[in-house]
Amino acid sequence: MNIIIVGRRHGESRTYTLGASARTMMFGFLLVLPFAMGASGFWLAERLADEGILDPNAAKAWERDLSMQKQELQQIRKQTDQELEALTLRLADLQAKLLRLDALGERLVDVSALNTEEFDFSVEPAVGGPAGTLGEAYQAPEIKEVLNELAERIDSREQQLEVLDDLMLANKLNADTFVAGRPIKKGWMSSRYGKRTDPFTGRLAWHAGVDFAGKMGADIVAVASGVVTWAGPRYGYGRLVEINHGNGYKTRYAHCKELNVAVGDVVRKGDVVALMGSSGRSTGPHVHFEVYKNGRTVDPAAYIHRKPR
Repeated sequence: MNIIIVGRRHGESRTYTLGASARTMMFGFLLVLPFAMGASGFWLAERLADEGILDPNAAKAWERDLSMQKQELQQIRKQTDQELEALTLRLADLQAKLLRLDALGERLVDVSALNTEEFDFSVEPAVGGPAGTLGEAYQAPEIKEVLNELAERIDSREQQLEVLDDLMLANKLNADTFVAGRPIKKGWMSSRYGKRTDPFTGRLAWHAGVDFAGKMGADIVAVASGVVTWAGPRYGYGRLVEINHGNGYKTRYAHCKELNVAVGDVVRKGDVVALMGSSGRSTGPHVHFEVYKNGRTVDPAAYIHRKPR
């Protein structure tokens, strides 16, 4: 058997002659080759099937796992969004409480007459200090724990400030209703409390108040805060203003030219309640000032020289 091999260059060719044994081996190889290829393919298919690559059920299982993972991811995203929304609402609530605390603090500054430059709630407080050292690695707390702790501290401070506000308002109310001072801004005491000679009859009579003389139309001021219980003409008093200060105290301002208040008005200490005049039983412009304690007149001099609270 001859085998001719043709070259690529210049049509060259070579001829090989095979012997009987070579021909037998060649024919045997050609016969075995298809069977070897088939066996190799069968072995590879079994190997892939054992590993689940060619198994249809395995592909379905992969699809199920992928679907479950997608659902878990969606659930995690939904839970995360809910937690973020809850944290946002909690933060907004804390911010609202801080605004209320700032407003309450500013009110306390006003009530207590503190220096506003020292307690300015419109700016951040100044803080500082040396850097600390940590022996172990620092682990940041969870945001929920931080917010809960901050909320508890804010609630505690809010309750303390409210109690302090109530106490300060009560003290201020007591100070405002404390009867003390003169019922005029300008003038002099022209008649004292007690027995005196009546200017109209010349006889000895009881004078239940003190008189302050001054200019016609001068201001008459309340010596304490209270509620107006009389504002108008009254026999012997002329035009009269009567103020109830609570705790059994009441004051009267008589012989007024004009009245600046009406019954039921709430007046503060130092408010101008009337103008000085000479109405009623009077010999000239002045204010007749009386102080009542538990329904009986007392010497106003003790209250005129009182030190305000």
